[in-house]
Amino acid sequence: MGVTYSVACPELSGKHVRFERPAGKMAIDPMSKPIVLVECDPGEYYLRNLEPIRDQADFRIGADPEFLRKNAPEADIVLAMGMKPNSLRELWPLARKVRWIHSLSAGVEKMLFPELAESPVPMTNAKGVFKRSLAEFAVLGMLYFSKRVQRLLAQQRERKWEQFNVDWLPGRKVSIIGYGEIGRECAILAKALELKILATRRRPELLANDPIVDKAFATSELHQMLSESDYVIAAAPLTPETRHMLSDAEFQAMKSSAIVINVGRGPVIDEAALIRALQQKRIAGAALDVFEHEPLASDSPLWSMTNVLISPHCTDRTADPDWLDLAMQRFVDNFHRFVAGQPLQYVVDKKAGY
Repeated sequence: MGVTYSVACPELSGKHVRFERPAGKMAIDPMSKPIVLVECDPGEYYLRNLEPIRDQADFRIGADPEFLRKNAPEADIVLAMGMKPNSLRELWPLARKVRWIHSLSAGVEKMLFPELAESPVPMTNAKGVFKRSLAEFAVLGMLYFSKRVQRLLAQQRERKWEQFNVDWLPGRKVSIIGYGEIGRECAILAKALELKILATRRRPELLANDPIVDKAFATSELHQMLSESDYVIAAAPLTPETRHMLSDAEFQAMKSSAIVINVGRGPVIDEAALIRALQQKRIAGAALDVFEHEPLASDSPLWSMTNVLISPHCTDRTADPDWLDLAMQRFVDNFHRFVAGQPLQYVVDKKAGY
């Protein structure tokens, strides 16, 4: 028995169509192969990860919109490599048989829309795949400022021997905003360097037995946590509640010596407010892997600020192991579960947005 939906159909001049989507167990007929619609160029190197399961599915691979529309009606699975905003929404009225959607990226906010969120079709993602590399960048951000790396490089270029004092990390406090896969990995590495870990959660009592967290705060206590922090790591997913979670009031609550690090989603930080805080020295610096608008505009003041470390959103793009191989393996692992009728892992809470 399926679930009936009424959704807008662009192909029918905006009219609504009704159709059923399968509900219940996902186990497939062992005599048939699921059709997997893969949204990417057929020549992409990371498709090599599909070789072990090539004979277990009918893969339809392409990035052309017409190709995707043609194959959507038969697809059991959609593997989205990097769908542009609204692409999946445009395919949705056609993909009436789809039983599982997988996103190769961890962030899914650009792929979600009300009809998908309300449907029983599960969505999985790359949650946690890139957490280690992102956490290493967070540590780099802390060391970059505490060891005065920019001054070291400047003096090296100038062949200048001038000794100066640096800071150390033990005993410093780092607050984690978004204590999920990435946030906790940041905390684990910071804990190994003997920093004190602060974290927020709607229900802080759930962190009571976490051996990594030294002090938990309710979300309503965000400003108190920020006021105690030497480093602030933003690792939260992007939702309506987290957009501009760090803005003027939050920067005002921080120490003037605080360093802000963003390894989550760019719009979690109000970029204009961050620039003001840096220019007015309300905070000491920032290490940024993500930005509110990408690529970062060439005329952004952030480029020329001496108290900013910029990564062009590539901190998770590891070469060995290859970052896309890691992401594809997540799909392959879940594919085995899908065909066996087992529960999928790393399922997105579509209504929460992550």
